[in-house]
Amino acid sequence: MSQQFQPPAPDSLTPAAPAAPYASGPARSGNVGLGIVAGVVAALVAAGVYGAIMSAIDRQIGYAAVGVGIVIGLAAGRVGGRNLVLPVVSAVLALGAVYLGQLVYVALELADYAGTGVADVLLDKPGITGIADIWKEGAEAMDYVFLAIGGAVAFSAAKRTGD
Repeated sequence: MSQQFQPPAPDSLTPAAPAAPYASGPARSGNVGLGIVAGVVAALVAAGVYGAIMSAIDRQIGYAAVGVGIVIGLAAGRVGGRNLVLPVVSAVLALGAVYLGQLVYVALELADYAGTGVADVLLDKPGITGIADIWKEGAEAMDYVFLAIGGAVAFSAAKRTGD
C-alpha cells in the first residue's frame, strides 16, 4: 500500500533561492573570418551585377548602389555574427564593389563600342589600368556619392544584421 507524500510547505522564514539573472537569449555566434569571406564573395558578385545593370540601362541609379551595400552587409553580418569589425569591413568592401562595378560598366561599354568581348578589353588595350584611368577622367561627383551610399548602407546592414 502506497501512501501519497506531500512535502511540507516552505517556511516563510527560510530565505528564497536567488533568482537567476535575466537571460537575454542565446548570443549570436559567428565566425568573423567566414563573415569576411562571405562579404568578399558578395562584393564580387554584387560588383558584376551592378556593372551589368548600369550597362543595360546606360546610367547609374542609387538603388543599385544601395543594393550592393545591403547584399554585402547582410552576407557578412549573417555569417559573421555580432562583431565590431564586420560593419567596417563591409563598408570598405562596398566601396570597392561599387567602384569595381563602375569599372565593369566602363569595360562593357568599351567592349560594345569596339565590337569585341570584355576579355579582349581587359586583357588587351586598354587593359585594367586603362579602364581605371578612363573612369577617373570621366568621374563626376555623383560617382563618389554612389560610392559613399554603398559604404554607408553596407555598414548599417552589417551592424543591424549582427545585432
